[in-house]
This record gives sequence, C-alpha cells and structure tokens, in this order.
Amino acid sequence: MLDVRRLRLLHELKIRGTLAGVAEALAYSPSAVSQQLALLEKEAGVSLLQKVGRRVRLTPQAEVLVLHTTYLLERLELAEAEMTASLTTVSGTVRVALFQSAAHALIPQALTLLAEEFPELRVEVTEREPERGLFEVSARDFDLVLAEQYPGHTRVHWPDLDRVNLATDALRLAVPPSRGGRAAAASLADAADLPWVMEPEGTASRHWATQLCRSAGFEPDVRFETADLIAHIRLIESGNAVGILPDLIWAGKMPTVRGVELPGGPLRTVFSSARRSSASRPGVLAVRDALARAVELVAAPVTG
Repeated sequence: MLDVRRLRLLHELKIRGTLAGVAEALAYSPSAVSQQLALLEKEAGVSLLQKVGRRVRLTPQAEVLVLHTTYLLERLELAEAEMTASLTTVSGTVRVALFQSAAHALIPQALTLLAEEFPELRVEVTEREPERGLFEVSARDFDLVLAEQYPGHTRVHWPDLDRVNLATDALRLAVPPSRGGRAAAASLADAADLPWVMEPEGTASRHWATQLCRSAGFEPDVRFETADLIAHIRLIESGNAVGILPDLIWAGKMPTVRGVELPGGPLRTVFSSARRSSASRPGVLAVRDALARAVELVAAPVTG
C-alpha cells in the first residue's frame, strides 16, 4: 500500500519543482523530503526521480502517481467540505491571499462582518501579488485568493480553481488636487511630460498602464516605482507625480487627488478564486459573502 503522506510529497515536488521548495512549503528539512521519497520508491518498486544536474525530474511512473494523487487530494477536500457543511456552526481557519488595494478597501469591513456573525471562524490574511496568490491557492498554501484583471490582460488558467467576480471599478488618471483653478493634467495626453509613479515591472498593472500611455503616443517618465498604493496617493497628492489608481482604493471615502477619465473608460475586475474541491466549505462561503457585502459598503465613484 502506498503511503498517502509520501504521495503528497511527490505531488508537491511536481508543483514546486525542487526538493528545497517542497521542504520550505511543508516545514520539512530537504534531507527528510529525500528520505521519504526514497521510501516511496521502495513502496512503488520503481524509480520515481531522475537526477538532472543539481535538480531532480519526475519519471513517467512518478507522473502517473502524481495524477492519481491529485484526484485523491481533491476527494479528501471534498469529503472535508461536506463534513464541515453538516455542522451547525461555521468554524475553522480560512487562509486568504490578496493584493494591496483589496486589503486596504475590503478586508477591514469583511472581517468586521465575519467577527460579528461567525466568531468561531479564524481568517488569516496575507498580501500576495495575484499571480503568486493564484498559484499558492492551487498549491494549497491558501484557501482563497483575491485577484485583479486589467482590460485586455489575461492570467494563467488554473483548471482546479473556480472564479467568482467580486467587483469592477474604474481606472482613472490620478493627478494632484487643483491649485489656483488649474489642474496638473486634464487628460492622459497632458501627462506625457509629467513624472509618474507606477507599480514594479512585471506586474499586470504596470504592463497595462505602460501600454495605455504608449497608445496615447508617449513613454511614461516613471520616477517612482512601488507596489504600495498608499505611497502612490501620497506622491500624487503632494504634486510629485501622476499615476493611475482604481476607484476601490478609496474605500468609499472622499478622494484626496483628482480622478481624470481615461480613454474608453477602462474597468478593472476584482475576483476571488478557490479550489473547486474546497469552494463549498462553509468558511470559504462565509468569507466570500462578507467580501461581496464589503464591496457594497465601500463602493463609491471617484470624481474630479
């Protein structure tokens, strides 16, 4: 009989790519992972790993075991979800990964609702870039991820994850407050010669914003690069930069910068994803419901 715990280590190796990655994810030592996988090879009676330089590669036989282990883990999660759904209280822990503007705008309201309605439910929140968050939900590091999608920008498809749209909010050129009746920019084209603040290279928001500027005929002069959108606001309201901000960042409060309409009125989509095998867990359902209600509480348009 193959040991399910060792099969999971093999499954993790397929996901993480390295023994060190498996050890870090599961709080093992790399040597312990190697020993357990060696025992699994003895149980299976076939070679499961091939050395390729300093790395290891799964054999075709290992790939077969990983395929079946994926099914086993999904069935176990479904069993757990059905069991917890039969309880009269919502309890346990839900681990949530989310990007910064969602953390700022939605999480405080959602946690307040959950604390009032489900005091036995523990919610753990960690900031993650959407792509990493989606991967880590698929890898079972988190139960739920809040992610964002920009117009014309697609994300990696994870067939084991569902997707529930949570909100759409406008993306606007954010410029310093008017002074003396004059604005720093009244259109995107007006911002061609101004200093910009943007999120780091490689993020979906940076790629989208750069392409938007290029479509307007200029390359943005990015002088400030940070993933902290509160820093974006401070730089813009102080007159040191312009940028693009989503409406959701204001969490229903009065904006401190001017929002200028962008060509085409682009909208960002905010959505949540969970593993299909655990999406029916009462805790996951409760968190999603609280987030949906938080959107209704904080949604407000940004005006100039």
